[in-house]
Amino acid sequence: MKKIFIIIAVLVILGFGWSMLKSPEEKVVTPLEQLQINVTDRGTYEVYSPEKLVLAETGKVVLFFRAPWCPTCRALDADIRANLSDIPEGVTILDVDYDNSTALKQKYGVTYQHTLVQVDALGNQIAKWTSSPTLATLLTAVK
Repeated sequence: MKKIFIIIAVLVILGFGWSMLKSPEEKVVTPLEQLQINVTDRGTYEVYSPEKLVLAETGKVVLFFRAPWCPTCRALDADIRANLSDIPEGVTILDVDYDNSTALKQKYGVTYQHTLVQVDALGNQIAKWTSSPTLATLLTAVK
């Protein structure tokens, strides 16, 4: 009985200590939420949603058809994230889930992951290319 009481007391103390380390206002941020960076003096890398195409009215929007299992997609994604400050003002790169975006793939004729499509504010294709290994090479293809 004494051992059980000691074990319960230790668990309560550990639980209390853990809760004190974590602020109640802390929000757990998912990787997809981390993609959305809103800074006015540079471009952005954000999760795709159709309403974001309107950003092409005043800038350039590129859809990045990315699959989490694709090594070249992971490499480009990592390079973009490492160089967010290098995305020019007015350029928005939208991360499109390749595996769950069948309608978009059909619309733009995307047949494999790691495809990039520049679109206007109405969603019309301006340009399409594949296999940009870095943010820098991606940006050279933007019209």
